Amino acid sequence: MSNASKVVRPEIQAMHAYPVADATGLVKLDLMESPYGLPPELAAEIGKLVSQLSLNRYPVPTAQRLRALIKEVMQVPAGCEVLLGNGSDECIQYITATLAREGAVVMAPSPSFAMFSMHAFFYRLRFVGLPLREDFTLDAEAFLAAMAKEKPALVWIAYPNNPTGNAFPIADMERIVKAAPGLVVIDEAYQPFAGATFMPRLAEFENLAVMRTVSKIGMAGLRLGYVCARPEWIEAFNKARSPFNINVVTEAVAIKLLENKQVLDDHSARVLAERDRVRLELERMPGLTVYPSVANFFLARVAKGAGAGAGNRVYESLKAQGVLVRNFSGSHPLLENCLRLTIGTPEENRILIAGLREALK
Repeated sequence: MSNASKVVRPEIQAMHAYPVADATGLVKLDLMESPYGLPPELAAEIGKLVSQLSLNRYPVPTAQRLRALIKEVMQVPAGCEVLLGNGSDECIQYITATLAREGAVVMAPSPSFAMFSMHAFFYRLRFVGLPLREDFTLDAEAFLAAMAKEKPALVWIAYPNNPTGNAFPIADMERIVKAAPGLVVIDEAYQPFAGATFMPRLAEFENLAVMRTVSKIGMAGLRLGYVCARPEWIEAFNKARSPFNINVVTEAVAIKLLENKQVLDDHSARVLAERDRVRLELERMPGLTVYPSVANFFLARVAKGAGAGAGNRVYESLKAQGVLVRNFSGSHPLLENCLRLTIGTPEENRILIAGLREALK
């Protein structure tokens, strides 16, 4: 028996790491990134900016300038503060760690973003995932009843939801926030494509936080997420934060891009236009069910009539044709034979559509 197997938690030994497929040489439509790079002029300015950074020095731990710009550009309500994370994954870690009292419960709809349950697991909290209906809509009455029973310290709601792409009714979410005994964090990773936001309502609800990332609008490589909430929450989360978690390159480049946010907004608008076109193409395909989405991706199910493992076969066929999407078969009972398809450039989407037609034959 190795030393590692003697001391690593048995439940960690039994689990699998978060899956990220190798996309080398493939049309990459698996992780909801923006498909558009930067204009050459802006890229050149960023290159010059990075060349002038003092990489031998630690970052300013408060990242005050970046936080101030986020407040301004993202219209964070007055009186609220911002926590920065190395991606929203790290924000989830800090929030979970802060609320990890012994016996505490974390709740979320299920299926949803895997990191909600994973970090509860890491911090030995009990995770309660309330199943969505078969059409991936939220059973608000069941969620409220479970919340009254479990009394969760932390509730996560992705708006829109990942991997399903739909946005739950605002009225249902309001009821959950009002009834929650602890903190409710609304994950708005896909807000640029959904339009609606709970950001202005932070002043209304004391127990509400809004989490976002810049990954989906063209900065996935920078790894920057942020949480907005009342100062008492952010002060507590900062105590769990690593002191230099935002590196100097991320901070400088993020500031430059947020100062030129119109470029990113234009890219998002192009993705939205493609989303509408791709939806029509997918809906015409026999043997494929496409679920409503207000994100930059679609969840699609290969028909049960295609036999067991149909989703896996279509996934492997697409990969053989040079297209990488996300396969959810085996990850959750409600997601069997489901694939998540990121919206790419018009050419990438053309390749995806052609590949799906071939795979579904």
